Amino acid sequence: MTGTGNTSAEKVGLIGVGDMGLPMSGHMVRRGLDVVAYDVDPARLAAAVEGGVTAASSVAEVAARTGIVIACLRTDDQMAAVAAEVAEHGRPGQLLVVAGTHSLALMRRLAESLEAVGGRVIDAPVVYGTTGAREGTLLSLCGGATEDVERARPALMGYSRGVEHVGALGAGQIAKACNNLLHWVHSVANFETLALAKRYGVDAQRMREVLLQSPAENGTLRRWDGTRFTWQEKDMDLVTELAQEGGLMLPLTGQVDQLVKSLTAGDVADLLYGEECRYLGRVVSAMSAADGGL
Repeated sequence: MTGTGNTSAEKVGLIGVGDMGLPMSGHMVRRGLDVVAYDVDPARLAAAVEGGVTAASSVAEVAARTGIVIACLRTDDQMAAVAAEVAEHGRPGQLLVVAGTHSLALMRRLAESLEAVGGRVIDAPVVYGTTGAREGTLLSLCGGATEDVERARPALMGYSRGVEHVGALGAGQIAKACNNLLHWVHSVANFETLALAKRYGVDAQRMREVLLQSPAENGTLRRWDGTRFTWQEKDMDLVTELAQEGGLMLPLTGQVDQLVKSLTAGDVADLLYGEECRYLGRVVSAMSAADGGL
């Protein structure tokens, strides 16, 4: 790392301006933050520039120009590569904020590499997905030293409804995994519940509306029209890995891991609005009155 740190009115770096990072960058700019961004996709970077972001030509340039670097990336390999660039080209006291969902093992490796050159790391994965990113109402779940989380808080509030400090480094990833597990548990439970209603001739969308006023309501059911069923495999693989490493027996988690991977957004649309849907290879439609339906 080269140069000197800057902890007041810091410029914020953003690596990754895709489905999540692009709207996040726009909200940060509109809330008065000076944002320098980079993405491997020139079209995405150009879209961010249209929203007021300053473009950088590389991760190295972002690290050299900013005190806080937020990385919004998909995979552990991408995150590790970016962290290596930040470690090499950043300034002393550089704070790397990991906004994506990544493994605990990676978080430990990142901390070792950054701290070896005078940098710092927190994990701050977000919940509420692409809708929250578009609306600027994500919730950041943070792990790391208190002073590092507080330093990052103004930047995180650029796109978040709140910043929750859960514990030490990695605690944000644990919190995200817990949220994801409940979300996908609810997805399976919601599907089976509404399939039961549909089978007996009750409109599934109408039943959903009723359940949202009942003790059984849940956030996943409320936002189900927007659930894209994009990340369930990655999310559940991470949860099951954590359970195995922690020596936990979570049989429901194992079942949900298998069941939710069979669902798609189209299946949910068919369940709620179609004449029939499919679940585990079988067609679900209303029974006739003669067969026991309503």
